[in-house]
Amino acid sequence: MSTGFFGDISRIPFEGADSKNPLAFRYYNPDEVVAGKRMEDHLRFAIAYWHSFTWPGGDPFGGQTFERPWFADQMGDTMDAARLKADVAFEMFTALGVPYFCFHDADVRPEGASFAENTRNLEGIVEYFQEKMTETGIRLLWGTANLFSHRRYMSGAATNPDPEVFAFAAATVKSCLDATHKLDGENYVLWGGREGYETLLNTDLKREDDQLGRFINMVVEYKHKIGFKGAILIEPKPQEPTKHQYDYDVATVYGFLKRHGLENEVKVNIEQGHAILAGHSFEHELALANALGIFGSIDMNRNDYQSGWDTDQFPNNVPEMAIAYYQVLSGGGFTTGGTNFDAKLRRQSLEPDDLLMAHIGGMDCCARGLKAAVAMISDEALSAPLKDRYAGWSMEGAQKMLAGDRTLEQVAEWVEGENLNPEPKSGRQELLENVVNRYV
Repeated sequence: MSTGFFGDISRIPFEGADSKNPLAFRYYNPDEVVAGKRMEDHLRFAIAYWHSFTWPGGDPFGGQTFERPWFADQMGDTMDAARLKADVAFEMFTALGVPYFCFHDADVRPEGASFAENTRNLEGIVEYFQEKMTETGIRLLWGTANLFSHRRYMSGAATNPDPEVFAFAAATVKSCLDATHKLDGENYVLWGGREGYETLLNTDLKREDDQLGRFINMVVEYKHKIGFKGAILIEPKPQEPTKHQYDYDVATVYGFLKRHGLENEVKVNIEQGHAILAGHSFEHELALANALGIFGSIDMNRNDYQSGWDTDQFPNNVPEMAIAYYQVLSGGGFTTGGTNFDAKLRRQSLEPDDLLMAHIGGMDCCARGLKAAVAMISDEALSAPLKDRYAGWSMEGAQKMLAGDRTLEQVAEWVEGENLNPEPKSGRQELLENVVNRYV
């Protein structure tokens, strides 16, 4: 039985590029075969439970603007409200035809007075989710624990100076990993929302790094104990809500994983907006994760160019998305990961169908980006010039340098003996930028 939240909208159709219908897909056709694979199977779309159904529309200067029937001011923070929220969520998942969703524990269950009550509430919603997932065929891309909103986490969770907070957070992650496992989730994400510091005046960096390493090792150990086959993912972010976060970017996360013997156990979930906050491009973080062997999944969104914080807007820049999916596909594409819309409506977008149209636009742009990326790969539009640029490294002398078969002195003798006097060659950046634009 429909909740009526989206009126009589039950399924968003694919109508093609000429459609003027705002509640129809123009480019995303899940069954279209692209490079030998269904578009749905390439993109593996997932809807974020928190931004879509939990966020109240506030900002640093004003409170709630959204009115949702399941919000606490309407029904109280109750299991009935949580079930209504789930009903509406699965109606939206079904209408959009997405294969996956994602959630934090605090998004889906009422906040209890104790850890035991939180766990009972989560278990109750997991049972309800199982019914919904069986009815609709929607799957769980990943679950996670909210270890940053409650005041107990104001000084961090795993990195908290109080061992009781560390223990409470560890127990919470256990309950959420159990829930994800029970729902056959394909990944489990660890986002260190407040794993960082505001000031070094009261922070012991070495101690907090050790605590975080032990925490994540416990998660990995428990994953293997219960037979969870999904990937454990860390989501890098440089700042917000803390001044400096320990999972700053892909490179920082990799250094942390190596330090704690986790580089073969944990991968990364990369968000476009977080990459920008770190001073990088999205494609940089994707390419580096591939190079380091830790790419897992993505949160697809964008930041406002004028704002200096993480605005979590829906993606609409097709050239940027084409380059991003080029990196994803160049690394072999998604395995357990996918494209999660970690994006939220603007606080003035009040109507239920705004939620649908935001996701429709984002999904269409992803589809365009994917097809452009596939075409660039097929035509070797970027890979051929790249191969040519590094062609000299396939020659015998260069290979010997890389293999360690030449000492510094021998390299100097080679340069002098061959009278090497290399001239610089153009990097052709403008040409390559023009090439990308031909595909979008």
